[in-house]
Amino acid sequence: MEPSASLAEDKSTAYGAPLALLTVLFFAFGFITALNDILAPHLKEQFALDYTQTMWVQFTFFFAYGVVSIPAGTLITRIGHQKSIALALLISGCGCLLFYPAAAYHRYELFLLALFCLASGITLLQVASNPYVAALGSEATASSRLTLTQAFNSLGTTLAPYIGATLILATAIPSHATIQRLYLVLAACFFALGILIFLSALPTLTTAAELDTRRITKNPLWKNRTLLGGILGIFVYVGAEVSIGSFLVNYLSHPTIGNLPVAEAGKWVSFYWGGAMIGRFLGAYVQRIVQPARVLSLYALCAIALILVSMSTQGLVAAIAILSVGFFNSIMFPTIFTLALSGLGPQAAKGSGWLCTAIVGGAIIPLLQGMAADQLGLQHAFFIPVLCYGYIAYYGFKRMAR
Repeated sequence: MEPSASLAEDKSTAYGAPLALLTVLFFAFGFITALNDILAPHLKEQFALDYTQTMWVQFTFFFAYGVVSIPAGTLITRIGHQKSIALALLISGCGCLLFYPAAAYHRYELFLLALFCLASGITLLQVASNPYVAALGSEATASSRLTLTQAFNSLGTTLAPYIGATLILATAIPSHATIQRLYLVLAACFFALGILIFLSALPTLTTAAELDTRRITKNPLWKNRTLLGGILGIFVYVGAEVSIGSFLVNYLSHPTIGNLPVAEAGKWVSFYWGGAMIGRFLGAYVQRIVQPARVLSLYALCAIALILVSMSTQGLVAAIAILSVGFFNSIMFPTIFTLALSGLGPQAAKGSGWLCTAIVGGAIIPLLQGMAADQLGLQHAFFIPVLCYGYIAYYGFKRMAR
């Protein structure tokens, strides 16, 4: 039987082992998500796609969040966080296996199907693990704790572009066997992690508030403005982050920006995600001494400034400016997430499902930027992330006033 844990007090040190195991999961789904930034330009070349068609890679992957998140929240309440995480890893492993026939038959739609299956497992994993980490200690330090685990997520996103560029973009036409071997290894990793999670003794998260059904009746989620604002915040944040990452290879290889070979440009994407990793390690400390909402607004304004610099310049300045946005992305997701869940109590699992549904922004916004890039040019299309960060700055300011 799983041990029961009371979360009334901050007992983060007592949850060291579960947090460490969950941190490995954050690394895993960070790695697999950032790998799409390399897979997308590879498929663009292999199937002679325009920017809009290429962004179907991100649309398919992140559309799964819109479809799966709310059912995932219901599933978690029925079978618990631990079994849900194990199942999520199994589904993700199966998605990785589907890349084998997709590469063998050289069909773009099969790649999209594999991505959707993979993302469905990642969605369930996110819905289960984010509130789990937030709950392993006091609410006051939830943003800091989730930011720290997200830092290891960023370690995965930092390594993935470099490894992916080396394996996938190293030659003009990589063999299908390269894709197949890479995703077979990833499938084995997901299956191994799923078995480990299933066999581990993780704490059952229970609070007295979970028994207070009257509170749920009196405070329906659709009336919670903080949650609704956070949902939009997650939507535009993920959309902006994914949009920038998705276009970096093409942007850095553009003659007026970096003029780099595609394989080299792919490796530079690691600086974008590496900045987020460094920012999250620092942010885990900063948010213990500075109000998280204040940090959120400041970082959003800095991201806007850097994108505008990149849009209005060329060469190394434009390249460095856009890559630097990664650092200021660092604390946004965990901060918006925990601010939005603040005070939800027994409805946190359902609220997490709603928030993870908003990750579908990673499907919609890159597609819009792809359309803008086809019509206005790649550099001018970055006005779309500027609008996204503008709302995030606004949400932070609103939360500071409370």
